[in-house]
Amino acid sequence: MQSKSAIQVFAIALTLVCIYQLSFTWVTNSVEDDARAFGKGDVDLETKYLDSISTEPVYNILVKKYTYKECKDRELNLGLDLKGGMNVTLEVSVIDVIRSLSGYSTDETFNKAIDLAIESQKTSDDAFVTLFGQAFQRIDPNGQLSAVFATRENQDKIQYNSTNEEVLAVISAEADDAIDRSFDILRARIDKFGVSQPNIQKLETAGRILIELPGVKEPERVRKLLQGTAKLEFWETYENSEAYGYLSEANNKLKSIVNKKDNLDEDLENNEDGDSTTVANTDEEGEVILANESDTSANSLAQLLSDEEPGQDSGLSLLEQITSDTSRSDTSTAGISAFNKDNPLFAILRPAIFQDESGSYFPGEGPVIGYVAIKDSAQVNEYLAMDGLKSIFPRDMRFKWTAKPYDPEEKFVQLIAIKVSSREGRAPLEGDVIVDARQDYGQFSNRPEISMTMNGEGAKIWKRLTAENVGKSIAIVLDNYVYSFPTVQGEIPNGRSSISGAFTIKEAQDIANILKAGKLPAPARIVEEAVVGPSLGQEAIDSGLQSFLIALVVVLIYMGFYYNKAGLIANIALLANIFFIMGVLASLGAVLTLPGIAGIVLTIGMSIDANVLIFERIREEITSGKGLGLAITDGYKNAYTSIIDANVTTLLVGIILFYFGSGPIKGFATTLIIGILTSLFSAIFITRLIFLGFLKRKSNVSFSTKLTEGAFKNLNIQFLSNRKIFYVISSIIVIMGSGSLYLRGLNYSVDFTGGRSYVVRFEADQSTTDIRKALSSAFGSAPEVKTFGPNNQMKVTTKYLIDDNTVSVDKQVEDKLKEGLAGFSSFEIMSSQKVGPTIADDIKRGAIWSTLFGLLVVFLYILIRFRKWQFGIGALAALGHDVIIVLSCFSIFYGILPFSLEMDQAFIAALLTVIGYSINDTVVVFDRIREYLGLYRKRDPQEVMNMAINSTLSRTFNTSISTFTVLLIIFIFGGEVIRGFSFALLIGIVVGTYSSICIATPVALDTFKKLNKKQ
Repeated sequence: MQSKSAIQVFAIALTLVCIYQLSFTWVTNSVEDDARAFGKGDVDLETKYLDSISTEPVYNILVKKYTYKECKDRELNLGLDLKGGMNVTLEVSVIDVIRSLSGYSTDETFNKAIDLAIESQKTSDDAFVTLFGQAFQRIDPNGQLSAVFATRENQDKIQYNSTNEEVLAVISAEADDAIDRSFDILRARIDKFGVSQPNIQKLETAGRILIELPGVKEPERVRKLLQGTAKLEFWETYENSEAYGYLSEANNKLKSIVNKKDNLDEDLENNEDGDSTTVANTDEEGEVILANESDTSANSLAQLLSDEEPGQDSGLSLLEQITSDTSRSDTSTAGISAFNKDNPLFAILRPAIFQDESGSYFPGEGPVIGYVAIKDSAQVNEYLAMDGLKSIFPRDMRFKWTAKPYDPEEKFVQLIAIKVSSREGRAPLEGDVIVDARQDYGQFSNRPEISMTMNGEGAKIWKRLTAENVGKSIAIVLDNYVYSFPTVQGEIPNGRSSISGAFTIKEAQDIANILKAGKLPAPARIVEEAVVGPSLGQEAIDSGLQSFLIALVVVLIYMGFYYNKAGLIANIALLANIFFIMGVLASLGAVLTLPGIAGIVLTIGMSIDANVLIFERIREEITSGKGLGLAITDGYKNAYTSIIDANVTTLLVGIILFYFGSGPIKGFATTLIIGILTSLFSAIFITRLIFLGFLKRKSNVSFSTKLTEGAFKNLNIQFLSNRKIFYVISSIIVIMGSGSLYLRGLNYSVDFTGGRSYVVRFEADQSTTDIRKALSSAFGSAPEVKTFGPNNQMKVTTKYLIDDNTVSVDKQVEDKLKEGLAGFSSFEIMSSQKVGPTIADDIKRGAIWSTLFGLLVVFLYILIRFRKWQFGIGALAALGHDVIIVLSCFSIFYGILPFSLEMDQAFIAALLTVIGYSINDTVVVFDRIREYLGLYRKRDPQEVMNMAINSTLSRTFNTSISTFTVLLIIFIFGGEVIRGFSFALLIGIVVGTYSSICIATPVALDTFKKLNKKQ
């Protein structure tokens, strides 16, 4: 064996590196075991223990000491599906960058181009700036972008005579810069969040950033941290006494508009038919109560307002407070109805007016102009944005909501009137002057708050701003919500300020970290999200480990049974291969996911293929009369071509998966690629070194047992003579499958349709019909509800508010889910997934392209390697046959089999893996055909091809049966999450084995015959 010493050195070096890298995982597990022993089941105590030693040395190796945190950063990364946590894809809004550069232009062509580009983005992979330029040109071929973008702020970059190409280049550069800055700012925020082994990377699609946060248990906190732009503003405010007159006039104006149009909103109506004698109200449990109308005397605001602020004690809405005040004769339901009709704005926006001792009403002090139930805030926004009402208020008056409810039951928010003093509409002081921010405690309240320090310029403006507003309030606004509005007691000269409010310590820390990291140059919204709870992650680890160990034991026993002592040598190489995979994963900082474990288990099945090819060749050489040493040498030499061809095709599929996939699929591709490379090294070189050791000691090595010695020898099955039967069988299956695909289609997951899905586990078994009915009321439309594994676990899929990009929408949908399920036994949301419509379109396009690209690459490889297009056509026909049958099975059996058969990203990964496996089988057969055609030139090609197929049956059977058994174990024990994935692979192994013999070779033969006839 050439280069024996070099291979030995490399094997030893690789082993030492793997031991070194995996040692960090062993150390961290040991420390965490100590933490669990210390905490005795108390998670908080465990966390405090680990925090206390995070900077303490826990591992000494040679002269280097590593702290727990350093060891944690170097351990084998577990994916979110194993560890629990959150995976999000953020999209930086390039649209907002373009609008900002235009000075928020109202130009009709500009805004139409933006809308058209948004529509085009759904079906295109081009950058948004490119789509915008194309849309602008399409709407107005002679239009000049410089007319829109040549503003005073852009005068150094864009002139009035700049061409459209030059303007687009500037916009593109600004957009790229915004994305880069957003990436850096998000990284800084994550670093301060304290998550172990976070991952943040830019994606190929412009403007998208992938963030993985293992172990995170507070998704809503993460959403706020990532999506907050950190746009901090300090605004002067109007006093309520100044604003109330305008608000009252707006109320009267709205009344006239409503009466004129006769189009009352349901919040303003008490009776849709207009002639009923009852009005609806709700009690504390949400049940509808009907009360008789009896009195219509209460028509004025003063008569109907009590002297307490809404929700201050009772937490009731205005309507509920009036109805519940039974001590006053003028608060009848008829009075409420009349008041609502006469005061449509004040019916949902309670003005901040109060009653003194004499019974007179007066506006309250400060900038709070009203109180609104959170559920009514959108309606108030709509009213105040109406042209007829907007003109009533001063041009410099704007309204902003408080960030948090102020009442104990968290039902109401306050509306603040701010004053816009600059012509550009900017706040007098913004967050870019903040040089430091930290979580602190109030001097008098001792509650958590955020202390801020400003730079010299900010301190100067702050000094002037506070001096000019003594006795008035300054609103501190973060991301368009008012967090506090302190009254200025005097000039503040030192550039210090604070944000107070009903913060928890974590909230105050998060806001301080966001401010310290800096403002995002453009909003970033979550367009794709996956959340896995820690309990589901632990279950995934248990099921994955169980399937892994069972599969490993089965393969080890089978190899020993079939190949005797040579099988034991293959087992040593297999164990070494697994060790190398883990070590390389840890070295590269790659993430081990549940599909990744499936990839490793699949590698176990596929890695024996190289050994099987070698051992079968050696057995053939021994049968031909060669001595053991020469048989081993020739066996390895003759098997190399098949091994390389088979593994290169699978490797190409793995690379395609890695390029097009994301999250767990990329993890599967990573382990598959690493597994192929390490299995080649283990199977070819490590086994060869062991054989050389046996030969050097003149020890005998057997390659079969008495039971397997004559297996598959002297076979002469006429596969090619029966090819027409195979064609008919395959045609029937393909036609039936195509019919199902046409009539039933596929069960697309949210990956392809967009939407949200939740895996919910109940304490007791539940009916999908009952849950669907309950959630239909909550969501307003029927979601898809399916049993996911046991009968107490359901998968709920809905498109409710999927087009809403507001920061709080994810929590809003989750609250609706919990509200709908409140009547059932106790439950836990085990995991959730969100895929926005644009992402879904991209995933769909990526799936199609990756499949087509995979087929093309495999065809080209076969064409190049075998130099005959007939082999390429045969391989392509077999692959197309396999893909259609796997798709057909998912179409026919979804809704019939008791597990999920959704078409998702994992299914596409399985489909590409089937392509890789199928071509692996086909290449082995083609390699033997090519060899035999060279040896038996004078024989009939059909006879030669049939001989080649029969000579490879032993390898085909052993590889297929071992891989199928491994996948069956994954299917049974691997857990519900990858059951559909493993089912697709099971079907693919069976179909791929069949097609490599009964489709690929017959098609190649028929194309050869047709060519010969023409010649």
